Amino acid sequence: MTADELNARECIRDTLARYNNAGDRGRLADLAACFAVDGVLELPGDDLSTGPQEIEARLSRVVEGSKERSARPIVHHHVSSVEITLEEPDEARVRSYFLVFTEIGLDHWGRYDDRFHRCGERWLIAHRRVRTDGATPQSRMAADARIPAS
Repeated sequence: MTADELNARECIRDTLARYNNAGDRGRLADLAACFAVDGVLELPGDDLSTGPQEIEARLSRVVEGSKERSARPIVHHHVSSVEITLEEPDEARVRSYFLVFTEIGLDHWGRYDDRFHRCGERWLIAHRRVRTDGATPQSRMAADARIPAS
């Protein structure tokens, strides 16, 4: 593996961490900044959101819905089994699994299927497809994200 490949992988991991940490803290502008200018977020059963502003607006509806259902919403994403495939010098495919915990405990879980592009010194999300495999019946987020309850 070359130094450029190692750097790309670390930059991608950094973007993944920034995305989840920003989202868990409700900093949606910071989360949306993890997407390329024409980046796409594809949520289950949703139309596509394109570009950081549209992505931020879409996810703000999820956050507001969570606040309506809980006086003190807690969200913790845990991402694992990250597989990075560098397809071109400036393009990568990334697959991973996620678990989301809220104040009720395990809330929902699924997979991310991502395309990343190098944008200057950073690697940003060009397309994120969220595939949710299930949710607990008491899920705090399922209604807003159109997640099927288990």
